[in-house]
Amino acid sequence: MEIRKTDYTFEKVIRPSKGRLQIDFKGLWDYRELLFMLILREVQGKYRQSKLGFLWAIIPPILQMFIFTIIFGKVARLGPENIPYPIFSYAALLPWLYFTRALSGAATSVVGKGVLINKVYFPRLILPLTGVFAALVDLVMASTIMGGIMIWYRVIPGWGIIMVPAFILLAMITALGVGMWLTALHVKYRDVGFVTPFLIQMWMYVTPVIYSIDKIPEKYQIFMWLNPMTGVIEGFRWALLGQASPNWSMMGLSLGIIFILLVSGAFYFKSMEKTFVDII
Repeated sequence: MEIRKTDYTFEKVIRPSKGRLQIDFKGLWDYRELLFMLILREVQGKYRQSKLGFLWAIIPPILQMFIFTIIFGKVARLGPENIPYPIFSYAALLPWLYFTRALSGAATSVVGKGVLINKVYFPRLILPLTGVFAALVDLVMASTIMGGIMIWYRVIPGWGIIMVPAFILLAMITALGVGMWLTALHVKYRDVGFVTPFLIQMWMYVTPVIYSIDKIPEKYQIFMWLNPMTGVIEGFRWALLGQASPNWSMMGLSLGIIFILLVSGAFYFKSMEKTFVDII
């Protein structure tokens, strides 16, 4: 995008990017106020006319923690031996629920903002970014309960707690990478809107949220680490609970998958971006 000055007016010229993977970072920065307004609107709209308001960011993980504790902690005994199951499950639910909310918001972002796309120009990448950033509000609210649970069980985190923002960032990148794939596909195939909730539900079962990865036979654990959210969950638990450090070589495998998802998602999103207005 460039600005041309004529005799009396300024003319804005919008040009397509030269490469499919070229991200218009300058354009994203120029439209940062729009991004902030969309995030604010997303958060306010989610809880508008709700009696409990932001408490809905806290209630689901608490209820899930209780259900998981009874079924998978007490009955199935899928948790570790040295950590109380409630705090073990809640430490995983924090990044997992953030990921699911961010992914759901990103996956439906383009179709959901179709009217806006048809009226004005702005970098389309702002739309999936809105879903990813808006979900951070719920994460912050739910994290306040984590502090109380840690005090109750007298769990003192180690130095790894400084790595919590890094693992949150990895969850954001994973949600953005997959979200760019899904939202671009959603424009062309509306079936994606029905598939996404089912995909997220199935994804949870192959992620060590309700069970310890140590319960998986060692020869199969490498397949678990191919799941990018395995690295996020295991890293989050290590950072918060001070348990044994995760397998860093396998963590590198998850990081590689996250990078591939981000780059391939950006590539596909940019390649489909020029068709959004015509299809929507």
